[in-house]
Parts: sequence; C-alpha cells; structure tokens
Amino acid sequence: MDIENTAELRLLIECARGGSLTAASREMGITPAAASAMLKKLEARLGVRLAERSTRALRLTAAGERLRDYAQRALELLDEGLALVTEGDDAAAKGRGATALRGRIRVSASSDLTRRIVLPLLDDFLDRHPGIELQLNVGDALQDVVRDEVDLALRYGELADSRLVARKLHDGRRLLVASPDYLKRHGRPSHPGELTQHECIRFKIGDRLEREWRFWRRDAMQAAPVDVTVQGRRTADDGGIAHQWALEGRGLTYKSCLDIRESLASGALVEVLPDWVGRTMPLHALMPSQRFLPQRLKALVDHLAEGLRR
Repeated sequence: MDIENTAELRLLIECARGGSLTAASREMGITPAAASAMLKKLEARLGVRLAERSTRALRLTAAGERLRDYAQRALELLDEGLALVTEGDDAAAKGRGATALRGRIRVSASSDLTRRIVLPLLDDFLDRHPGIELQLNVGDALQDVVRDEVDLALRYGELADSRLVARKLHDGRRLLVASPDYLKRHGRPSHPGELTQHECIRFKIGDRLEREWRFWRRDAMQAAPVDVTVQGRRTADDGGIAHQWALEGRGLTYKSCLDIRESLASGALVEVLPDWVGRTMPLHALMPSQRFLPQRLKALVDHLAEGLRR
C-alpha cells in the first residue's frame, strides 16, 4: 500500500479545492511547510508528479486529478462506513431501527425533468435524511459523468458509455402535444405528414438539432415508422423552454411523456396524434462505477425509482 494515511488523500483533495498548499494546510490545520513535505513524500513514494506548483498557485497534474477523484470517493465511503458503524450502535442502544445517511451527492439532470418531476423527490429525500448534502446541476447539455465528478446523472435515451452503471427508472415514449388554444387557432393534424403545415418547436442538444420527428401507429408498432422533417421559428436547447412555449400556444412539441404528464393531466397540453407514438425515451440513473457505491447513492436511486412509479 503506497498511501500511508488518509491525511495524504485529504491533502490532495484540499489542494485541488483551494488551489494552493496554503489553502489546503489551513483547512487541515497544519503548516504550509508540513503540507508541502507531505505532498513531496507522497509523490516520491508513488514515483509520479501529482501537482504543478508556482509561488502563488497549485494545479494538479492528470495523475493528480485521477488520484484525487478516487481519493474523494474513497474518503466519502470511509466516512459513511464510520457513520453507519457508530450510529448503528447508537441506534441499537436507543431502539431505533435505522442508521442515518451522510455525505454529499452530486446530481446532474435535465431542466424540464428536474423542475416538474425530480425536484420534489429530491426535496423529500433531503427532508428524510438531514445528513445528506445535495449538489444539483441542472441543464440539458450532456455532462461527462466521470470527468465532471457526477455521482448520479438522470438521462433520457439509450446508453453508449460502457464505463457507467445504469438503472432504468422509467420506460416511456415521446408524444406530440400542443395547447388547446393552439389547436383551436391552427387545427389538429390527423397524420404525422401534416406537421409540415404547422409551427413545430424543436429541440437542440449541443450542436445537434432535431430536424426529424419519428412516429409509429399504436396498432401497428411492427410496421415501418413515419419520419417527418419539421420546421418552426422556435428552437431551444432547454426542454423547459420548449415546454413553456407549447403551454403558451406557440406551437407543437415532441416531448417525453414523463416531462409532460402533469400538463396532460391538467389539460394544459393535449396529445395531438393519439393513434401515434414517438421514439422510446427511457430514463436512466447513471453512476460512474459499479464498485463501492455509497449507501446514500443507492438509497437516493431507490427513492427516485419509487417516486417515478407513483
């Protein structure tokens, strides 16, 4: 074992967080000289340079960042294990049936899904577990779960990254929807081909603009789908904005049934082609590693899965 104690790992984490040995030493309650000696000793023992230093700043090397990522997760697991052990004994002594969850969870999720579905579930989880700290990143741009140190990403669609562990939380499809006001003013299409005559609110992810919407007949799912090239004056890279435009009667949009279920239930949006369905849109919980998943992360995924089934 090349790591002599957890202080070395904590030093690496604090160096990355504070950007200097002085900031790291202050957080750890040691002198800058002691912090510098500890870092040099660790580098010598590992035979690799972990940080680039200047008179005012410190920046981790690629090797340092890689070790820092594992160190952070290892220490979080250790802290959680110690809490489970000590609080488990305390809970047993006091007659309680469960131990408390502790630690930080970094979650990434799309905007519309978060605001309309996930946020209440996250708030409920935090209310149940006061020892949990949540860092929530909301946006429709796809993050690199490993590089950006995301513990849990909620993503629609099929999976491509073999480095990730996935659990399916919901299995749905896209639906074509519009407000009653839009349909009253512009009429209701009866076939996907008629969408070329309508204002369509399109969605963009990164540099990719969705130009085609695909549909299958509900009573003939094995038949070839119908692809329609759609046009519209409104394009957004935020699903929540596309949803809002549809609510305001600005056009038709092609959304996951999960994102729009409340708007459909209230009648604010209506399904436009009830005899047709769009592309599959499974929702997955993505995690960076199958090994040593913290109990708090497993508990959150279970909580989200249960909430989405309701």
